[in-house]
Amino acid sequence: MASDSNKIEKKGLEFSMLHRTMEFFHRPATWPLYLVVLAALAVAALVTAVWRGVGRLRRVAPLAGFVHLAFLGADAFLLHRLPRYRVSYGPWKAQGAALAAPRTAAALLVPLFAGVLGATGTLAAHAGLQGLGSLLLYWGALVEPRRLELTEMELSLPGLPAGAPPIRLLHISDIHLERPGQREDDLVALAEASRPDLIVITGDYLNLSYNRDPEAVEHVCCLLRRLNAPHGVYAVLGSPPVDLREVVVPLFEGMPVRLLRDEWVTVDLGEGRCVHILGMDCNHDPEEDGERLEALSASGPSGSVRLLLYHSPEMMPGAKEQGFDLYLCGHTHGGQVRLPYYGAVLTSSKLGKQYVMGHYAEEGTHLYVSRGVGFEGLSAPRVRFLSPPEITLFTLRPAAPTPDAA
Repeated sequence: MASDSNKIEKKGLEFSMLHRTMEFFHRPATWPLYLVVLAALAVAALVTAVWRGVGRLRRVAPLAGFVHLAFLGADAFLLHRLPRYRVSYGPWKAQGAALAAPRTAAALLVPLFAGVLGATGTLAAHAGLQGLGSLLLYWGALVEPRRLELTEMELSLPGLPAGAPPIRLLHISDIHLERPGQREDDLVALAEASRPDLIVITGDYLNLSYNRDPEAVEHVCCLLRRLNAPHGVYAVLGSPPVDLREVVVPLFEGMPVRLLRDEWVTVDLGEGRCVHILGMDCNHDPEEDGERLEALSASGPSGSVRLLLYHSPEMMPGAKEQGFDLYLCGHTHGGQVRLPYYGAVLTSSKLGKQYVMGHYAEEGTHLYVSRGVGFEGLSAPRVRFLSPPEITLFTLRPAAPTPDAA
């Protein structure tokens, strides 16, 4: 299994521009501090040189470089202190490098407007844009990630017997644990307060920056042991590069959480209520995984409620075709960073922005894409913007009888 997962991981990394970009900006994570300072000074010198090249900005060019260096330093200070606030524990040098790219791009583009704004106005615009970036970073790094929400949704499903009591199903995805923080404490508290009948988890337990870290693995085990429900906790694996099969699969041994790997389980909740759960490994290969879905669906139970657990929304076309009542996934983080009127900047899904977050209903199949709990890893800034973390509580009720059935 380990060799297979490594093949999948290499294939995924080879064709993922996002992953390669994160790896590129992750390089400063291992640099000594003096080299990081020298790199920041070099970037500030570049900004100064470009501004000097614009005649009317020559006088304010040193100030522009100083302003840029100051905001780079402010980013580094905030990122370095995030572990103290129990928000994130990612490598601050790598995140700072990733954030320096858009900051520097903005600093190099502002001089294009010097003819309209003048020297003082251009410098003010530069400082204003950089200050706005700091405000957005503060919100995205310190405010929104702390707002773990319990999203509640009611669904009427035809597989439940008329008059039966509802089923409370809690869905958790994309924990991406680095070290225990406030979100993990809130997750357990919300899970206990919601009193679910059963809990399902759709992968990505570790953060990419910590997916071989023994301490992080132990913390994931402790977290999973704190989740319980009367009719059980069921889980599937996430993306192969994140949930390394040789690392994550063993942690479920002896765990009160059942890991489903291309298999069905039937949960009998009494009073005629059954949920048939198919849990599938996610390889992010729609063709190969779609063929497995078709084969597993054909061999699985029928009737009652059929629930598909798969890490990413990429199986929605097959889920509709196979007649699943409910399909739960995560992976996209809702974009993690969303822009007004545009939505998710990135989704990491091969279906793009077709299924980004929330509820979709197509051809009798309900899909819910969770925004997840944690963050992307490596050099990806540990921020959320217009996409707060969530877990989702579904209340599943019997569908009203159709006029013909009545």
